[in-house]
Amino acid sequence: MIQAHYPKLKITARGDNITIHGEKDQIEDFEDKIDLIARHLAKYNSITESQLERILNINENKSLRKDIESSEDEILVFGVSGMLIKPRTVNQRAMVQAVRKNDMLFALGPAGTGKTYTAVALAVQALKSKEVRRIILTRPAVEAGENLGFLPGDLKEKLDPYLQPLYDALRDMIPAEKLEYYIETGVIQIAPLAFMRGRTLDHAFVILDEAQNTTTAQMKMFLTRMGKSAKFIITGDMSQVDLPRKQSSGLREAVRILDPIEGISFVYLDEKDVIRHDLVKRIIGAYDQNTNSDSK
Repeated sequence: MIQAHYPKLKITARGDNITIHGEKDQIEDFEDKIDLIARHLAKYNSITESQLERILNINENKSLRKDIESSEDEILVFGVSGMLIKPRTVNQRAMVQAVRKNDMLFALGPAGTGKTYTAVALAVQALKSKEVRRIILTRPAVEAGENLGFLPGDLKEKLDPYLQPLYDALRDMIPAEKLEYYIETGVIQIAPLAFMRGRTLDHAFVILDEAQNTTTAQMKMFLTRMGKSAKFIITGDMSQVDLPRKQSSGLREAVRILDPIEGISFVYLDEKDVIRHDLVKRIIGAYDQNTNSDSK
């Protein structure tokens, strides 16, 4: 991709040395882009084809350049086995900045963009730094084409599959024994949304995941649980609503109603933030194209 972007340069790469032959202005531009690519890798630990393409075509995109050149410490959590957990895309970093600025954040975007993972990392960071006393993770137990009643086990065992992505994220960030202790003592609570009714959630970092599957009444109920010294992150993907057809998404309504309110942040992630297999990004793009053509 880099070679194709500079057809007039002769570029030779051997080991960690790159030799360039060509006109001076082209070489200077190449050096600038290589520096930005190296900074991006140092900051986010990875780079996708779409991110590389954006850097190569950065030109007057001052906000992207500023983000890459920023030397702020981005590590959110030192995870299990020395894993460094930090934002890996521009919009994930925007989530971090938004949470520091406001107490409520809506993070919206398709699957694989790291919404939930980044939100959980921010919650664990807040707990470890004693900014909050507990973490509360919740999501609506909506049946995505499957019947909950036919799943085996008691209520907890029936609901755990819906909450599995939250457990997975926590296991990356907190050693197993300590995580078990936190859950047993209520420092970390993972529960379906219905269990939030009637509670006041203060001194807590609260994450509502898969919020596109809330009804308007459920969303209002959840948002009004916010107590003192609390942080709320609401994540969702409006392209994957599993509610009955005639029922409107509480997330969609909330974004429309709350957009003008000061103190609430909205971050929109897209296929450029996908950090799963590269095919996921292409699949999302294909579905988006199909949706746009159908609407015409």
